[in-house]
Amino acid sequence: MDDSAVSDTNTARSLPSPRPGRSPVPGQVFCWLLGCACPVCSVWPRPWCAHFAPRVLFSRPPKSVDAASLLREASSSSWKGPSPGSTTRHIKSQFLRDAGVPRCRGVARLFSTCHARHRDKRLPIPKLEDSVRRYLNAQKPLLDDDQFRKTEEIARRFESGIGRELHKQLVAQDKQNKHTSYISGPWFDMYLRARESVVLNFNPFMAFNPDPNAEYNDQLTRATNMTVSALRFLKTLRAGYLEPEVFHLNPAKSDTEMFKKLIRFVPSSLSWYGAYMVNAYPLDMSQYFRLFNSTRLPKFNRDELFTDEKAKHLLVLRNGNFYVFNVIDGDGNIVKPSEIQAHLKYILSDSSPAPAFPLSYLTSENRDVWAVLRQKLLDNGNEEALHKVDSAVFCLCLDDFPIKDLEHLSHVMLHGDGTNRWYDKSFNLIITKDGTSAIHFEHSWGDGVAVVRFQNEVFKDSTQAPAVSPQSQPAAVDSSQAVQKLDFNLNDALKTGIAKAKEQFDAAVKSLTLDSIQFEKGGKELLKQKKVSPDAVAQLSFQMAFLRQNGQTVATYESCSTAAFKHGRTETIRPASIYTKKCSDAFLREPSKYSIEDLQRMIMECSKYHSQLTKEAAMGQGFDRHLFTLRYLAMSKGMPLPDFYQDQAYAQLNHNILSTSTLTSPAVQFGGFAPVVPNGFGVGYAVHDNWVGCNVSAYPARNVKEFLQCVHQSLEDIFCVLEGKHISK
Repeated sequence: MDDSAVSDTNTARSLPSPRPGRSPVPGQVFCWLLGCACPVCSVWPRPWCAHFAPRVLFSRPPKSVDAASLLREASSSSWKGPSPGSTTRHIKSQFLRDAGVPRCRGVARLFSTCHARHRDKRLPIPKLEDSVRRYLNAQKPLLDDDQFRKTEEIARRFESGIGRELHKQLVAQDKQNKHTSYISGPWFDMYLRARESVVLNFNPFMAFNPDPNAEYNDQLTRATNMTVSALRFLKTLRAGYLEPEVFHLNPAKSDTEMFKKLIRFVPSSLSWYGAYMVNAYPLDMSQYFRLFNSTRLPKFNRDELFTDEKAKHLLVLRNGNFYVFNVIDGDGNIVKPSEIQAHLKYILSDSSPAPAFPLSYLTSENRDVWAVLRQKLLDNGNEEALHKVDSAVFCLCLDDFPIKDLEHLSHVMLHGDGTNRWYDKSFNLIITKDGTSAIHFEHSWGDGVAVVRFQNEVFKDSTQAPAVSPQSQPAAVDSSQAVQKLDFNLNDALKTGIAKAKEQFDAAVKSLTLDSIQFEKGGKELLKQKKVSPDAVAQLSFQMAFLRQNGQTVATYESCSTAAFKHGRTETIRPASIYTKKCSDAFLREPSKYSIEDLQRMIMECSKYHSQLTKEAAMGQGFDRHLFTLRYLAMSKGMPLPDFYQDQAYAQLNHNILSTSTLTSPAVQFGGFAPVVPNGFGVGYAVHDNWVGCNVSAYPARNVKEFLQCVHQSLEDIFCVLEGKHISK
């Protein structure tokens, strides 16, 4: 159950405790700058004296201090205070705009991101009886009475028999592995042992909004600015200045300036609990280090995650060709933006034709097939070039065409043509000819929470503090010397492998349909006025739509982050319930039988139950991950698979025909992913203030356009009822 194979090797070290008269250690300099001597005992800096323990949970560092140089100076025995040049514009070019040096009282608490990570509350293992009860509740809308009685009987036998023994073993293992969560190891294993292609089966995309300043959407300008902002994020993260994001279950109480001020005066030993008392949960950040210099490597039976934080180069793909150049200098500073701009301009002007056998297709292959072909690549003299690809800070993909419409955008960002992506990189930053941009990410290393945080920061920084403007002139440097074009030696076996991978890739993406709608008759503002959950209404519309289109209720999956806990990943919300089924039936089959008040009451019941499921999932009290891990434990011990997992109803519940995921962000235009089963829908959605967006994918077994029409009609009916209007059958 240990996930040491993928653990962060850069574990934070505790800061030494100073004594009166002792030289300052890195971090104490910040308190000296703010004149924070303790008024009781005159010990400085006061965060380390007995009278003033660190007291800030959510502190924001002051701006315009060159933290890196201050740390170097503070480590020196000759340090005598900040140098005159340390408060310069240099910090603005190296770190995110709102990051810098932690404030005095927050130094010990937020000195590094890693420190916050190690304090995270552990993911709880639900009680077995609770998981079985929730499992049966999720089965009720999917089964008839006879099927449900059979499934309930099997579940109760499991609960009192082998399930109880497996649960005890899981609890014992969890107590022995307090450095992680019970789901982390099995979840990594699930991803890394999957042999299907990562393209369509796992990797999603999230598209950036355009830069609000239209002229900055020029491809070269935006590529330079986003690259620099991504590097600023990297430096801010690794310096330990990136504040944990906070999940607010009750934002009216915790996401306020008043709370942040009050928590500063709570003793450090109690402040964490003070946050939990108002349901504010700083999110786990253990996944973040895999954002950079990381790649999923194909191996036979089980892949590996590779990270090399010493590498300083960027990988750029254009027209199927590979280029690398350093974006971090020998001192660990970001290369001048004008130089990065010059190198990207050089690459964009390169007239080299696309390779006859584009290597990128191999990353779309079955993982075992790709593992064999990768070994052939290594054996054929490509080890150095592959290492450059694997260790690059990230992959920047420059496409030579503009985006036509939203459907085209989804296809380009979700899969592209296979030649200009490296699907195994932790993420690809894709920028097209017209500046349309997106993140395409490999899913095994982490989840959407980390990627969205990165995306938010990059968008904010690149638009509010751009490194270059459209009028900026690239540096007068010799890019032909700085930029290295990677060449790969391919024998006949590799060429055949690439040709076969291309054929399979083309067939797979050709079978995928993507389409989207925007419902503009209402959104979050109206729903909150009516005191219903926006997410619950969106999910109810999907249940109604599928019932309208197909006449049945099916297994539905909604992803929910458990990053409020150490090494949390995700939990499943099961939106299909007896409440959504009853409400959908009433709306579609007998609307005239019910009054407006009756229909409104049903919507409220759906909202209340969905909100309950969401809170339970976010707090680690879902059932899917618990039951998954018990199954994993039984298989890892070579035990016969319990009858519970052989029940057809269990298989049906985990055949997620409706796979859904939502996010709303000022940086993100929309996102998408492929269905998780051949006869399913992949539903990416977002409820905005005054409209609802929905981006849906499917293979030929399902009709996307018709489903979206049904979603639109369902939303229209729901909003009509909430506004007190009658609906027609």
